[in-house]
Amino acid sequence: MTMTQIDSARSGVITPQMRIVAEKEGRDPEFIRDGVAQGRIAIPANIHHTALSPHGVGEGLRTKVNVNLGISGDLADEDMEWQKVLVAHELGAEGIMDLSNHGKTQAFRRRLVENSPAMIGTVPMYDAIGYLEKALISITAQDFLDVIRAHAEDGVDFVTVHAGMNRRVLDSFKETGRLMNIVSRGGSLIFAWMEATGNENPFYEHYDEVLEILHEHDVTISIGDAMRPGCTFDASDAGQIAELIEIGKLTRRAWDAGVQVMVEGPGHMALDEIAANMKLEKRLCHNAPFYVLGPLVTDIAPGYDHITAAIGGAIAASSGADFLCYVTPAEHLRLPDVSDVRDGLVATKIAAHAADMVKGIPGARDMDDRMSDARRRVDWEEMFSLAIDEKRAREYFESAPPSNEGTCTMCGKMCAVRTVNTIMDGLTIDLDAQ
Repeated sequence: MTMTQIDSARSGVITPQMRIVAEKEGRDPEFIRDGVAQGRIAIPANIHHTALSPHGVGEGLRTKVNVNLGISGDLADEDMEWQKVLVAHELGAEGIMDLSNHGKTQAFRRRLVENSPAMIGTVPMYDAIGYLEKALISITAQDFLDVIRAHAEDGVDFVTVHAGMNRRVLDSFKETGRLMNIVSRGGSLIFAWMEATGNENPFYEHYDEVLEILHEHDVTISIGDAMRPGCTFDASDAGQIAELIEIGKLTRRAWDAGVQVMVEGPGHMALDEIAANMKLEKRLCHNAPFYVLGPLVTDIAPGYDHITAAIGGAIAASSGADFLCYVTPAEHLRLPDVSDVRDGLVATKIAAHAADMVKGIPGARDMDDRMSDARRRVDWEEMFSLAIDEKRAREYFESAPPSNEGTCTMCGKMCAVRTVNTIMDGLTIDLDAQ
């Protein structure tokens, strides 16, 4: 029988994965073990993912960042998706979610698991129709379980399962109404299936079987938020909160079954609601790691939603969120290309790091202090090496070479840093002579 990370932690065992996470985070291994045992930290690490470099997600750890990618029906270009994977690796994304929803997706998923050090997530519901070659209404509850099993056997580290949207939650949704209804792709498919069949959510009804499959392969369940708000108007409404209450109950059941948990959260949300939502999730879901999309703080910035998400992500992470899913400039408009992935990932990494600076994460401020020292010394190579996106920083500088050494073209010979350095060295600076 598989001993999962949480099984081991509760038995007092510090696993190799816990030791690696402790080293990465600058924490004592016992801190990691205790966090995993209590469910406050998750280490998604499928027993079949041999290429994995484990990461911890949760309280007291660096905020992690996830990249979404995958093959779609309109743009089924596997080579382009792999280029996105390489960008994610280059910029140090800790998680990659394969959201492929067209055709036979298994080959790409297995390649991803075999070659990626990042933790890999999927949404098995997206794959159900293509994998099973059935119409949605013809899929049975057992069929859904079979797809989860296939993903677990392929080596994915976490799966999003929208188990919290049961009949009680739908009653709240229908009674209160929404401006944007249900915007979760997986949630909408389950809603359609439930309405067409008259049955309960299969992932809720057969939750124990889901947990058995995940335990066998040590797959972390990321309990999806089918009722996440798709616009700021719907944020913090009855449907969202009703589902969150159910997710809290499911969190306990997963831990009791020896399965690690992450909880997924909103969505679109105005600035002044974010902090309260983070605290509410931690309270209702027993301090389980919180994984949020954005939140996007306004609905009117298509083409710039990596910025709206980064603003919300910084507030969310500084208020307790543990894992940020990136949003690209292409959000709401089209499938992102490779450039969109880079821009979205960098924006989200900035948000994550900004939050870590105020969360008391060990070493979080060190990089900023080192960058400042390099700037004082006008050491360009060190500045590039410390940048979140070294490639972009170098390209910008080299695109406009300065005529004066130790400056850039913004200030040239009037560079304040250069001027003060010269004076502090006891020299006299003569701008007219330069």
